[in-house]
Amino acid sequence: MTPAFERPWHAQVYALKEACLEQSLFTPGDWSAALGAALDRARAQGPVDGGEPFWLAWQDALETLVAGAGAADRSAVDQTAEAWRAAYLSTPHGAPVRLSGDG
Repeated sequence: MTPAFERPWHAQVYALKEACLEQSLFTPGDWSAALGAALDRARAQGPVDGGEPFWLAWQDALETLVAGAGAADRSAVDQTAEAWRAAYLSTPHGAPVRLSGDG
């Protein structure tokens, strides 16, 4: 059972997984295996109680499958994630977060 969405990005990663399935980027069986492996990795770090660790495992599984399907390069995903992290950490509270070169 999927826990309730606690944050907007939880719903977004769920929706992205659904869109990838609809586009046949991977199969439900591929998703199940990838999520199981991601949850196992997460449990090695501590409890996965349905909160943030659960959704981080979803993100891990989704990124792994998207990269494996050739839809995105894992290093490009990592670089973009780091660019967003740097952008939101340097953005004043209340201001929109923008990547450099992002209008």
